[in-house]
Parts: sequence; C-alpha cells; structure tokens
Amino acid sequence: MPKMKTKSAAKKRFTLTGSGKVKRKHAYKSHILTKKSTKRKRNLTYSATVHPADEKNIKLMLNSK
Repeated sequence: MPKMKTKSAAKKRFTLTGSGKVKRKHAYKSHILTKKSTKRKRNLTYSATVHPADEKNIKLMLNSK
C-alpha cells in the first residue's frame, strides 16, 4: 500500500498542539479592514482551537490519530 497523503489545504490551515488539540486562525482578517473596529481586528489576530465536533475530521485530513 502507498503512504497516506496529508490534505494540503488542512496542512496550511491547522496545526496540532502538544496536548493533541487542533489550532486554527480566525477568518475575516484579510481585507476590507477599514469598517472593522480596532478591537475586532485585534481579537481576530489571536489563534483559537477547533470545535471538538470538527476535530476528528481535521485529524483525519492531517493523518494523525
């Protein structure tokens, strides 16, 4: 059997933490920033963890158990 390939899209968007959780970036931080408040833009800067309901599918895409 050939090796399982990691999904490139998932590889670019998610990282695993040391405890096994999946880390992600916030959306809506790339353009049209003039109408967004400074507080909103600052809070979008920080990373977040993926919801537990989605974690299993993302780990499958990353080929990690």
